[in-house]
Amino acid sequence: VQLQASGGGLVQAGGSLRLSCEASIRTFSIRIMGWFRQAPGKEREFVAAIGRRGGVTEYADSVKGRFTISRDNVKSTYLQMNTLKPEDTAVYYCAAGYDRTDWSRPGGYDSWGQGTQVTVSS
Repeated sequence: VQLQASGGGLVQAGGSLRLSCEASIRTFSIRIMGWFRQAPGKEREFVAAIGRRGGVTEYADSVKGRFTISRDNVKSTYLQMNTLKPEDTAVYYCAAGYDRTDWSRPGGYDSWGQGTQVTVSS
């Protein structure tokens, strides 16, 4: 499974970015998808996840109301990030898994993208 994340960059506080994740897997439609982030010196943390058909989502408390996860039925997952804050600065990773049970933990996913840097200046 290959996942390619893109869309990161440098933005001022209050701005927006849209991350994309393209999956080169035939089983994309039956995969749950998630976004995680990791800041320097910190552990990788859950950001958002979306179910197979896109009808079920979950967000970390820190991003609720600001970030929106979505997906199509072909190969892409998105993370729309609005009202960005300096504390959102991190490398963002997309991941693919099979089960919603542990989808808020890194261990709940078996495939990871390479990450895309998001930097929010104050």
